[in-house]
Amino acid sequence: MPKGFVFLILAQFFSGLADNAFLLLGIFFLNEQGYPAWWAPVLKMAFTVSYVVLASLVGPLADAFQKRHVMLVMNLLKLLAVIALWTGAHPILAFALTGFAASVYAPAKYGLLTETVPAAGLVKANAFLEVSVVLSVLWGVVLGGWLMSAGPFPEQGAAAVWTLPLNSGLVETQIGMGLAVICLLYVLSAILNAGMYALRSPAQPAWAWSDLRWSAFWTNNLKLWRDPLGGVSLRVTTFSWGVGAALQFVVLVWAQSHAGLTLQHGAYLQGLVALGVIGGAAMAAFTSRIFRARKQMVWAMVLACLMPALALTQSLWLAVPMLLLAGWAGGMLLVPMNALLQHRGHKIMPPGRSIAVQGFNENLSVLVVLGIYSLLVAWEWPLLAIMLCLSLPLWLAVWPWRNKSALPNSALG
Repeated sequence: MPKGFVFLILAQFFSGLADNAFLLLGIFFLNEQGYPAWWAPVLKMAFTVSYVVLASLVGPLADAFQKRHVMLVMNLLKLLAVIALWTGAHPILAFALTGFAASVYAPAKYGLLTETVPAAGLVKANAFLEVSVVLSVLWGVVLGGWLMSAGPFPEQGAAAVWTLPLNSGLVETQIGMGLAVICLLYVLSAILNAGMYALRSPAQPAWAWSDLRWSAFWTNNLKLWRDPLGGVSLRVTTFSWGVGAALQFVVLVWAQSHAGLTLQHGAYLQGLVALGVIGGAAMAAFTSRIFRARKQMVWAMVLACLMPALALTQSLWLAVPMLLLAGWAGGMLLVPMNALLQHRGHKIMPPGRSIAVQGFNENLSVLVVLGIYSLLVAWEWPLLAIMLCLSLPLWLAVWPWRNKSALPNSALG
């Protein structure tokens, strides 16, 4: 890996750690304030909407400057969003601001990876980055659950008291100190960006306001979808992201309704999925090559079968290996697919723009699937029916798949 790569991994880890802990604290805050259950996925949707609405902007913005500088500024913007919630802003507004920062951070992060790592090393580099992302999810869940329960703070009665100004007045809550911890994580991630000085983006061509038009973005979007290999990988990652976002909430629901766990303990079950993803990503790094990435699509079918099976499971001990296997399937599927998509996107257009196209499609899928999931929860559908609906996108991802082994490896060039 190139010099400075370890700082990219560390900066991503602490930024992602803060993002995931922040989301859990946001869900905990909504529960304390008496919001209905369907508000939790809406909070995630507020985080995601910038990836879709601002897709034509974030790619050229990430390409216009040194990408490590873009990552630094976006971390500081995330910090501002946490402070906004701390000082009384509505959670939807705070998470929308965090989502905007994340939507610019992603093309800068993955674009820098594509520009500085040779094509032959992209699968391994993506495995490193994917493990970093998943570890940030895993420890973000642990940290969020810890902050929601006892945390590192002295207790006064039932909970440590930190006042958080809200529209309804001052509420005794531990969330205030939790937000302080998250602020420190964003500051640490910003400091780690200084170690990425060796990861310099190539000189970028001058860009005009026409680059920000939706017509220019849509042209890039169609190019990637119509590419023989880029289109395959984009379809798989797009559907997988939507399902994965909903699965994050389904696991919490299953833990409370089927296993009798609290929200805090249910959050730890999400960590099992994350552990499985780490194992799958590590295995993909050693066994998969970029020109064989399409062979990993079988793991999408494994994941599609596991989801309704989990809804039928009543035993916590039976659910544990199922969640681990679901995460393993996700790691084996997405790491090589991401590498293939990044490589083909870089061949077709500047890397920031190709990552923006990927982010647009994946997060549009997240919004659609979470919107459907929120409606199903509001209509009080049983968990099995919801799981069956969520497995459909994965089958759609692999249904058009045919044996395309006739495609020469030169198609990767």
